[in-house]
Amino acid sequence: MKSIKFPVESGFASRFVLADGRHSVFEGKVLAFVLAGGKGERLRPLTEFRTKAAVPFGGMCRLIDFVLSNLVNSGIRDITVVAQDRADSLIHHLEPGWGASAAIHGAHIRTVTPPTSGGKPYLGTAHAVRQNLDLVRRIAPDLVLVFGADHVYTMDVRRMIRWHLEKKSQITIATVPLPVTQCGPFGTVGVDEDWRIREFREKSPQPKTIPGCDDQSLVSMGNYIFDTDALFEMLEGDQTAAEGLDDFGADIFPVACRARRIYAYDFRKNAIPGSDTPADYWRDVGTIESYYRANMELNNPSSRLNLYVPGWPIRSFSKPGMPPKVMPDLSGKNGFIENSILGSSVIIAGAYVRNSVIGPNVRISSRAVVEESVILGDVVIEKDAKIRRAIIDQGNVIREAERIGFDPDMDDARYCRDLSGIVVIPHAGLPARIKSEIHPRRAAWKQGVHFAGART
Repeated sequence: MKSIKFPVESGFASRFVLADGRHSVFEGKVLAFVLAGGKGERLRPLTEFRTKAAVPFGGMCRLIDFVLSNLVNSGIRDITVVAQDRADSLIHHLEPGWGASAAIHGAHIRTVTPPTSGGKPYLGTAHAVRQNLDLVRRIAPDLVLVFGADHVYTMDVRRMIRWHLEKKSQITIATVPLPVTQCGPFGTVGVDEDWRIREFREKSPQPKTIPGCDDQSLVSMGNYIFDTDALFEMLEGDQTAAEGLDDFGADIFPVACRARRIYAYDFRKNAIPGSDTPADYWRDVGTIESYYRANMELNNPSSRLNLYVPGWPIRSFSKPGMPPKVMPDLSGKNGFIENSILGSSVIIAGAYVRNSVIGPNVRISSRAVVEESVILGDVVIEKDAKIRRAIIDQGNVIREAERIGFDPDMDDARYCRDLSGIVVIPHAGLPARIKSEIHPRRAAWKQGVHFAGART
């Protein structure tokens, strides 16, 4: 276990107060688990060097920054990040950035991983929490929050806690409606008129629809609130432990909803203080296509994701840098940017960038064109290069006059091309052997073929 900050005595959570005007509605201890152990197999090659929660997003942050910001902004002060695969990539991000941010807001963020010797890896969401129940005992919270680490959204968690208390719920699951045809990859819930959950199905082809709405179902967002007693009863019961029920969605909830008071929280009712944008934007970016689309949505003027609310910042760690600069090249040709996001220390010299997300420390040279692309950071794009509908990971140099995203056959031979047609250039540190295994389309990779990779 590694702690980033202990603002109070070790093992004791600061108190959480939920107020209604001048009157206190709830005052007690709240402990949040952030489950960040996902491998992100469908996001390869972006997850070859990093856990899914540590994947950069939006030119300025990592996926885990959304849930951590939502919790800290909501006044949740005791947070445990549960990491597993490639945990170093996550800890490297959390320690320098969230240590300082947590100190400013009096938060306590710790990271835990499976035991290095003699212990089992986490086998599922419930197993990850079960393995850390000793921490729950020491802190003795009134409520335990279990949230996912790899979704893009803003959320005032206090509103979900209020709903949990009003319903006298033992477990509350945050939900968002989706068309029935889009619910297959998710856990779905069936509710009655009072939004009490009567059925939970994991990745069902025929989910139960919302009462009064036959074409939509409620999808679990992977965010849960537990009464502490109910959590212990479910995770330490003899039957649960003996049968190896290790996942909340697949194992625990389908049975528990028949015996316990479990309610669905309607995410559409959430609202962010100081924002006039409906706070119903939620994206699971578990595939290359969904990750790409979520980045592109940041440039949409009608996007329902508002990241510019002064009182609800998305906090992150980034290396010190200078403001981005758009300038002429040495011949006097002006740089031009249209409808794009630029990270710190980006320099666009005589190049054209349109509808793109450019991460920090990117250099784009004369007459280069970047359109509808995501550049994660620390990338050099040399003169006359043309890039369209691509994701370029860190450390790459795109050589002079290189063309990416224009010829599918050429892209298949040299890079990774997702089934959606998006070209992905992996992190420059990936060995050629791994690059060839990332996608079946790249089986023809050969060591001698030019790759827009590590600098020479």
